Amino acid sequence: MAIDLSDYERGAPYPGNYSADLAALQERLARIQVAHIVHKRRAIVLLEGWDAAGKGGIIQRLTAKWDPRYFDVFPISAPTAEEKDKHFLWRFWRKLPASGEIAVFDRSWYGRVLVERVEGFASEPDWRRGYDEINEFEAQQRDCGTTIVKLFVHVTQEEQDKRLKKRFEDPWKRWKTGADDYRNRVRRPAYLDAIDDMFRMTNTRWAPWTVIDGNDKKAARIASLTAIADQLEAHVPMEPLPLDPELEQMVRRELG
Repeated sequence: MAIDLSDYERGAPYPGNYSADLAALQERLARIQVAHIVHKRRAIVLLEGWDAAGKGGIIQRLTAKWDPRYFDVFPISAPTAEEKDKHFLWRFWRKLPASGEIAVFDRSWYGRVLVERVEGFASEPDWRRGYDEINEFEAQQRDCGTTIVKLFVHVTQEEQDKRLKKRFEDPWKRWKTGADDYRNRVRRPAYLDAIDDMFRMTNTRWAPWTVIDGNDKKAARIASLTAIADQLEAHVPMEPLPLDPELEQMVRRELG
């Protein structure tokens, strides 16, 4: 089924008890992380979306109860000179999770068919070839047992403008914005075309896209964490490992 971003622009306020529901989701996600650790499973969670769509806030709440030894967050920016000299996926291969780990990407390899396409950083043959290269890359990860969760956080131009203005006016948040944020907004039609092609070409059965209506931050956070929890939980055993009888004997002997 085709993905139409206009279906994700209601921005309805979260109807439940946000604090309680968020806390429950974070506890659920904590158990899901433990399941990945003890069962030695790998997972990738990636977030794409507009500037100021709320990706960072979602990641902050996603990882709030996670053991920091078993996950990494990778904020993806422009490639270095060394990375430009190699295939565009090279820098992502180096960040893939090991067994028992979850890797979270704040932007990802989809830059090849989004910003690199729109801003002219990749030639047309390169970004067009990128769709197949990305699909094959993700299929390889799934074939070796890695769960892939892909979220796109959508906000309207009006909502994005409000948030960019708020960032600019707050001296403690101004560091999060730059000239590119304001230059990019005038290219929104070109980005919409690129996003539409991205969904059409890479919404695969092994790595489907989930679109989040980001126009209400609280609703977006709950929807995002729920989608991530559902997809991770579906691909990892959610039973704890059986108790080691030798360890049980030792504990009873030492602690009574």
